[in-house]
Amino acid sequence: MSQQKKSILLISSLLCALGVNAQEAPKAEDLVGKTYVGIHGTRLDTDDDRLTSNDVDFIKHANGMGAEIGHRYSEFSELRLSYTNLNLTRVGWAPSTPSGSNIALNYLYFPNKENFYVMAGASAIDVIETKLSVNIGAGYRHYITDRSAVYFEGNGYYQIDNVYTDLSAQIGFIYFFGDTQKKIVRTKPVVESAPAKAAPVVAMIIDTDGDGVIDSKDQCKATPADNKVDSNGCTIFTEENDAMHLHVKFDNSKAIVKAEYLENIKAAADFLKAYPHISLEIKGHTSSTGSAAFNQKLSQQRADAIVKVLVDEFGVNASRLTAKGMGEAELLSTDNTLQAHQANRRIEAKVKVDKKVPVKR
Repeated sequence: MSQQKKSILLISSLLCALGVNAQEAPKAEDLVGKTYVGIHGTRLDTDDDRLTSNDVDFIKHANGMGAEIGHRYSEFSELRLSYTNLNLTRVGWAPSTPSGSNIALNYLYFPNKENFYVMAGASAIDVIETKLSVNIGAGYRHYITDRSAVYFEGNGYYQIDNVYTDLSAQIGFIYFFGDTQKKIVRTKPVVESAPAKAAPVVAMIIDTDGDGVIDSKDQCKATPADNKVDSNGCTIFTEENDAMHLHVKFDNSKAIVKAEYLENIKAAADFLKAYPHISLEIKGHTSSTGSAAFNQKLSQQRADAIVKVLVDEFGVNASRLTAKGMGEAELLSTDNTLQAHQANRRIEAKVKVDKKVPVKR
């Protein structure tokens, strides 16, 4: 496999992997005024009539990589300038891979302001010699974050001088820079006219959010009506904590989760969903019977079994869970009795969360 093909395969794999964490596309208005840069890989299928300088050999196709810069100047439109270095595949008496390039200026139009776009532009394609082409195409942009995206697009080219038609497929990654400047809308002060006999217009004292602090001194002007506020008009918070303790027991020498514990596991899953920023370590334990090596392996299997139920049955993201086998290192009871052994065959998981709660009036 050629180095160019390896590079294209590598960038494709990387971009597909990044797409796993994709999120909802940002609003078009938030992209207006931002500039982006990017990299891309290209496959160009050339016209069958593209002969080399000896008029015998011909160019079959080209692979390439390049870079680009673009600017979103409205919710519907972008301009993009790109450069692609091409490795040409030559077929004939003396096959070789000469180099070429493509410098393109394109206008991108987003009819629904979001992911899909159509495009048109002009390209200086250097295949044996540099000639001007016009092109049209379409693409789809898939956002990874509110600033980065991968895209896939196809283009058709028409070279004006030699009446060549070429086709290309392109995959790329872009990143937006800059902040969108938004207009600040200020409310006009409310005034009330004095009685008919009084000439002056008197301005009223305004408390927009009704928290008891007038707007001129209110630093938090949209506090809920039932929240207690400080002298600056901002909500007063108190700290509370929430905790979860998951405890599941297992049969002797088993790592099978019994149905009677599913409600406990569901409660743990609901807790994790309520606090999406926390992770959970699940510790597996055994009794002291059996060898230490066997107990270590069995404790890990028990912890893994709970992780599997949380992920497969209750939809918890596996990246938030850690399974750790403790073997017989943390016995609840060291007695050599049936009751002690039953108590020790378990998994445990504990977590505590501090949270701020607004003080109510």
